[in-house]
Amino acid sequence: MFEMLDRQPRLTRNQYKLIFAAVGGNMLDFFDLFIIGFVLAFIVKPWGLTFGQSAIVLLSSGVGAMLGAVFWGWLADRIGRRAVFSATVANFSIATGALAFTPEGGWICLAALRFLVGFGAGGLYCVDLPLVQEFVPARLRGRIGGLITAAVPVGLLLASLAAATMPSLIGWRGLFIVGMVPGFALLVLRAWIPESPRWLMTQGRLEEARRSIAWALKRRTDEVPAPAQADVAAFQPQKASFASLFRYPRSLAVSWLTNLGIQTGHYGMTMWAPTLLVLLLQITPGEASWYMAAVSLGGLGGRFLFAWLTDIIGRRPCGIIISIAAAASLVTAAALHGAFIGPVSLFWLTLIVANVFVDGGFAVVGPYASEVWPSRLRTTGMGSAYGFGGIGKIIGPLGLAWIIGSSNVVTPQATLDAVLPAFIYLAGWFVLVAVAFLVFGFETRGRSIEALDRELEGAGSAPRTALDATPRLSTHPE
Repeated sequence: MFEMLDRQPRLTRNQYKLIFAAVGGNMLDFFDLFIIGFVLAFIVKPWGLTFGQSAIVLLSSGVGAMLGAVFWGWLADRIGRRAVFSATVANFSIATGALAFTPEGGWICLAALRFLVGFGAGGLYCVDLPLVQEFVPARLRGRIGGLITAAVPVGLLLASLAAATMPSLIGWRGLFIVGMVPGFALLVLRAWIPESPRWLMTQGRLEEARRSIAWALKRRTDEVPAPAQADVAAFQPQKASFASLFRYPRSLAVSWLTNLGIQTGHYGMTMWAPTLLVLLLQITPGEASWYMAAVSLGGLGGRFLFAWLTDIIGRRPCGIIISIAAAASLVTAAALHGAFIGPVSLFWLTLIVANVFVDGGFAVVGPYASEVWPSRLRTTGMGSAYGFGGIGKIIGPLGLAWIIGSSNVVTPQATLDAVLPAFIYLAGWFVLVAVAFLVFGFETRGRSIEALDRELEGAGSAPRTALDATPRLSTHPE
């Protein structure tokens, strides 16, 4: 059945619809997640927030995303991808709408609701991406996975534009309502998508898997090869468990460390950038939003570029290139924070270049974190990696606040001297990503999910299914 999927010459309309729905989900998800960076620029002075208080507001969504990724990822391997996707969309949409009712000066309430937004957002990312990967041929899996992650900077771009144009009409509270409404439309859009065929296989539901593949290929079910009776008898339903993850130490190391490094560097830069631009350039929050729109365009270009390259030169080389370039460009941006070419800030221009690699790295790390786990643990493993990496959503913003001085009120004087050491701190996390890819990474480019399953199960544990028991090419996924 899956060979038929991998041999298809071109994607069908149903597969394109699935990809479109996944892109839309992640775009709305991260619009809701990023909008707080712009809202903070509007309220930080009127509310008299310190760096420490601002950091708590920013990192609360990181704590939520960390726990949400682990919980929803595990649940998606237990009850299926489809139901969990709908639950995560409802989760972050309702929590985002509730933010509009935050009382004036109520930064603790703001932080609590941001925790709930992050809880849903982390889960959606770890369920939606594997679901699409399990419906597409191996030769396109990298670029399609990267394309779905490209929705994230689009979410940042939309948040930038909304913050630049709408507050004068609807206020900063209205931005949260804007982020809530489209999520419910997405639930309707996704209602017609079937369950993942790979997940159905792990549950022994082979005939349903056959129907899902027929849907993806736009074929009648009787045109898809039926599983043999011997294969049906050999498949036993499997339940995911966190303890099983430790049978795959290499997958654990590369997915956890790359997620930790890239999330720390990315969220530290992205969450503080609007405020830093306001302080360094002496501009208004609305003007900073336009500046950030250009930064997000750099990230979008990086995601498209490296999504394409992962299927050309491979995941591992792309990961090493991205992380080294991100570290170098962040340090350069900080070193040039006081330099201008005429009226144009070199800090801002270099930040755009840096984001090509900082944001572009997710087009490699995200899909790769799904590919390095066997099907029966795919969302559990990816959720655990994204959840562990979610520590970066905390230590990224919090690390910058600590370096700058968490008790200082947010002022230009408190910021200027600390820009370089703060960005060196972020660059160090991208060095960790490069080391993880170099030491623990293995290549998944162009290899079918079934081939990866056989080798991963062979290296990690005794065969669990009929597919796992077939001969494998090697004992290590190199």
